[in-house]
Amino acid sequence: MDLRQNQITVGELLQNPRSRAVFQRRFGAWMKHPMVQAAHSLTLSQLSEMAAVYLPKKTIEETLQELRNL
Repeated sequence: MDLRQNQITVGELLQNPRSRAVFQRRFGAWMKHPMVQAAHSLTLSQLSEMAAVYLPKKTIEETLQELRNL
């Protein structure tokens, strides 16, 4: 999948069934959090920076690679 140098928005990713499935599989319980709706306008780059506070760098990198491989 073309992540447009991580400038694709979270909303675009969540509209795509394949990329949504990646997020659901990796972060299932978090996908129900109200902030997910608020994050739709964020870019993947912005989300990655914010997620770094809560998730290991390896998890973020693996998720990005999985999305690229779609």
